[in-house]
Amino acid sequence: MKSIRRAYVTVSCLLCFAYSLAGVDAYTLGPESLSHQDGAPVGRVEHFEFASSEIFEGTHRDVWIYIPAQYTGEKPAALMVFQDGHAYVSTNGQVRAPIVMDNLIAKGDMPVTIGLFVNPGHRGGNRPPASGWGSRSNRSVEYDSLGDAYVRFLLEELILYTQDRYKLNLSEKASDWAICGMSSGGICAFTAAWERPDAFGKVLSHIGSFVNIRGGHVYPALIRKTARKDIRVFLQDGSNDLNNAHGDWPLANQQMATALAFAGYDFQFVYGDGAHNGKHGGAVLPSSLRWLWQPNLQDSGRNVELVVSTTNSASQWLNGTWEKVAEGMQFVDGLSRNALGDIFFADLPAGNVWHVGNPGSSATLPFAQSWMSNGPKFSGLRWGLDNQLYAASQGGPGNQGQRIVQVNPESREVVTLATDVRPNDLVVHRSGRVFFTDTAAGQLLQVPVSARGLSRPRPVAGGIQKPNGIALSPDHQTLYVSEYGGDQVWAFQLEQDGSLKAGERWATLVVPEGKSDSAGDGAATDADGNVYVTSHAGIQ
Repeated sequence: MKSIRRAYVTVSCLLCFAYSLAGVDAYTLGPESLSHQDGAPVGRVEHFEFASSEIFEGTHRDVWIYIPAQYTGEKPAALMVFQDGHAYVSTNGQVRAPIVMDNLIAKGDMPVTIGLFVNPGHRGGNRPPASGWGSRSNRSVEYDSLGDAYVRFLLEELILYTQDRYKLNLSEKASDWAICGMSSGGICAFTAAWERPDAFGKVLSHIGSFVNIRGGHVYPALIRKTARKDIRVFLQDGSNDLNNAHGDWPLANQQMATALAFAGYDFQFVYGDGAHNGKHGGAVLPSSLRWLWQPNLQDSGRNVELVVSTTNSASQWLNGTWEKVAEGMQFVDGLSRNALGDIFFADLPAGNVWHVGNPGSSATLPFAQSWMSNGPKFSGLRWGLDNQLYAASQGGPGNQGQRIVQVNPESREVVTLATDVRPNDLVVHRSGRVFFTDTAAGQLLQVPVSARGLSRPRPVAGGIQKPNGIALSPDHQTLYVSEYGGDQVWAFQLEQDGSLKAGERWATLVVPEGKSDSAGDGAATDADGNVYVTSHAGIQ
């Protein structure tokens, strides 16, 4: 008998954005932005000018460096670069990054991090005041242009200069480097990480200008058609942002979010009703930095235990005995339970559904009874809150092909919700959306329960290595998907209406020696929110 293996993984709390909203664009700063909490030590901020660029020859710019009180130089520090630095470094403006960083570093919610606040370059005279907005003549060239010129300026010139001037000991890991900006500075931050994900592993974009100022509107298409890059992205925008000849900012940011979801990025998108300013971004800065700096899944210090039970030890792990309730089936799949506690499962090749009644106070489960015969070939079954049974059909009578269907428990009538699909398994969200996995396409899709024969429903996420098992948390706020062809369990955060707002690689499954993947198949959750996945290694 093999012993139970244990590994440790981190699950970060879902973000709770602490801002006060009294009306449209009425975001206000919280206590972590206004003052130092619980005696948090104050880092120092120094200003200098940089005029030695060869990449942007002839430019002058103002730069501020923030060095936290905890930095000693003995250990490598993280780095975060802010574009339009004057707007972020101010301690009486809309964002107030130094105060927030002081508080979060003191609490251990982000690492000891050097902040580099960089203004755009200016050519010639009449340069605006260092601490204010104004026409800096090289800003659009540096920020809105695609390509690697700006990130090369940072890596090859400014950061090296700053590191030497202040004798900084900086981490060499991309996961310890972040870049941030608003408006054109937001797309600039994304471009820097997109071009050099080996340098910047984290992006924070406020009201990002992903529009056609200098071609930035192509990013959603590029994200979808380019292999996923190892960067974590936080986007913020509002419904009252700009709409002009360059494009529609709210629409562009929504397109960025859906593209990031489709391509399988670890991302967050916060969408409010703000305008083109820093108020909303400043209000959510503490929460956004907490999310951005949460440990990567490969890091140690995890607080949730991953338990692997082999087939031989499963009964001991469950502290009980196994009881046979059915036999003679060809291929059992789609285990589900209704509101009464009755258990249903499918014999896929035979087109049969079987029923095991709730034992109630009895210590023994009854033997399975036939519930539906010679029907569609179901690979996944889930009961909805409407007491209807929903299923992923692999075909069946009438050569109707693969479908998402609804089964009436009284009449056994089968109604088609979606066609032209390749479903594997599914769940039903309380909002009335059916989420299902398409293993071959590497996608997560959804269809409303009110649909009737909807052709090719909309994918909501991609980039998953053969997604298979799928499960909802008890509160329906998190959707879990297991990889059959990889080793990850994904977690997607859901709004109350069932719309997807964020996704990340949440846990890494054990892959046994000699196997190339986990074969993460069926997934389920219990009342306490624990997640269970079947795999090569057993139940994880």
